Amino acid sequence: MRFRLGLIFAALSGIWLAIFFFYPLKLPEAPFAYELKSGYTLKAVARSLVRHKVLWEPWTFIFVRRLTGSQSKIKAGSYEWDTPMTGWQLLSGMTRGDVVQNEIRLGEGMTFAQFRNLLDQNPDLKHVTLGQSDAWVLERLSISQSSPEGLFFPDTYYFNHEDSDLRIMKRAELSMERHLGPLWSQRFAHLPYESAYQLLIMASLVEKETASSEERPLVAGVFINRLRRGMRLQTDPTVIYGLGAQYDGHLHKRDLLADTPWNTYTRGGLPPTPIAMPGEAALDAAAHPASTEALYFVSKGDGTHQFSSTLEEHQRAIDRYVFGRTTR
Repeated sequence: MRFRLGLIFAALSGIWLAIFFFYPLKLPEAPFAYELKSGYTLKAVARSLVRHKVLWEPWTFIFVRRLTGSQSKIKAGSYEWDTPMTGWQLLSGMTRGDVVQNEIRLGEGMTFAQFRNLLDQNPDLKHVTLGQSDAWVLERLSISQSSPEGLFFPDTYYFNHEDSDLRIMKRAELSMERHLGPLWSQRFAHLPYESAYQLLIMASLVEKETASSEERPLVAGVFINRLRRGMRLQTDPTVIYGLGAQYDGHLHKRDLLADTPWNTYTRGGLPPTPIAMPGEAALDAAAHPASTEALYFVSKGDGTHQFSSTLEEHQRAIDRYVFGRTTR
């Protein structure tokens, strides 16, 4: 009798496990979003899935998980299922951590204020930094620089609902360090930089001056030539950055004369901080500027520039491309 009962129990268990492994579950809705918070025990996960009407009962989920491995392997995060799946497929996906990843794009040339606003507006992040000062952010990130500008690498960063804005910042800061370090050690010899930070500053100027990848080394070469000769850089983006909220969308003569720490018309050398977040091409250009005799450049109005090695050539280029005059 006991033997027969054992066979019946084994058969029923086999059928029940077969259902778990091979019978698709019916989702409450499609797609179905499920948030698994960190710190949940195996039982809590199983019972939560039952409450959400994903599983019929919790015990098979728990039994199979314990049979196949540690409960700690279930990954927290945001899940989204749009087609029916078996209990085993569900468990396997949560073990692998097949979470839905959101993304945020930090664009080349963004300022730190724009970066913060981008994070603040994202509803899928935990807003740890919201309302905090830049100095507070720097302290939490253990950054020694007095300004956060330019310290974060522009890229696409993926995250789930467990992530915070501060975590995205840290990842972007570490990414900039990984890019800047090798470029600093492999930079051309005899460049007028005293530190990797100054290379970063130069890269930010290049980033804001041109969107043309072909021109970036030339722009960097012009700035290097001017620094070596003791000439002021006279680059408009630094003036705009220094004006901050006072910039009305147009540069006026009074703006070029208004002295700020970033006004490269009134002050020599590099500005004290970067003015934006430079991308890889601008960083490379700052580390490996083009060998050129040019000291000047002016926009042609089509996204490219005319480069000149003398003031006379530069003035003719201004007449042509700014005022539309042709001179001999």
